[in-house]
Amino acid sequence: MFTRLLTGALFAGVVAGCLGAVLQLMFVVPLIAEAELYETGALVHFGGVTAEAPHDPAAAEVAPHDHAPDTPDDHDHVPPPAGTSRTLGNMAMFLVTYTGFALVLVAGFALAERVGHRVTARTGAIWGLAGFIAVQLAPAFGLAPELPGAVAGELQARQLWWAFCVLATGAGIAALAFGRGVPWLGLGVLLIALPHLVGAPGAAPGGVVPPELAAHFAARVLGAGVAAWVMLGTVAGAVWSRQG
Repeated sequence: MFTRLLTGALFAGVVAGCLGAVLQLMFVVPLIAEAELYETGALVHFGGVTAEAPHDPAAAEVAPHDHAPDTPDDHDHVPPPAGTSRTLGNMAMFLVTYTGFALVLVAGFALAERVGHRVTARTGAIWGLAGFIAVQLAPAFGLAPELPGAVAGELQARQLWWAFCVLATGAGIAALAFGRGVPWLGLGVLLIALPHLVGAPGAAPGGVVPPELAAHFAARVLGAGVAAWVMLGTVAGAVWSRQG
């Protein structure tokens, strides 16, 4: 049983981790690089108008012609590509993270199989979607994915609320999926709603990142997350059923 658990988790974690890393590199990292330009002051956002950071007028008066002529690249703030070390670090992080998620997922497969539920690639995809809802989508209702330069609440409070939300949502989904009768249905709904009734730790409005960039970032993070999670569940379910 242990070999079956480990094999399925490792294979699914590698596949889903590679997919998540590629999606991150293609769609999410460019937005992070652009946000870092706002964080460092290279770009400034004024109520919907984006401008370059102001230059020192005194320096311009002293030496108005002591600089190289402008080139098209001087004002074209295209986010720089991710460096090799950053790319490899992201890849390693995704592989480790999704392998850990896969271990939890296949442990759930084993428990479900003990009570008579058959796991296949299709049901595995549903398990993966449930994992995405518990780990990413439900917490995002209170704590949206944040870019560099965004204002956030106190770190420890956010971490505690996130863990509480993940555990409560996961338990609620399990109650809805495997419980019998109205009491289990009510318990599942209550557990899913409880973290949001308590409320996530908030932060004062502000930050240097444009809100439309932050919204675009959150949408891409969640989109990449659901793709990786469904892939994780599908591959884990397929390996599990084949080994069984």
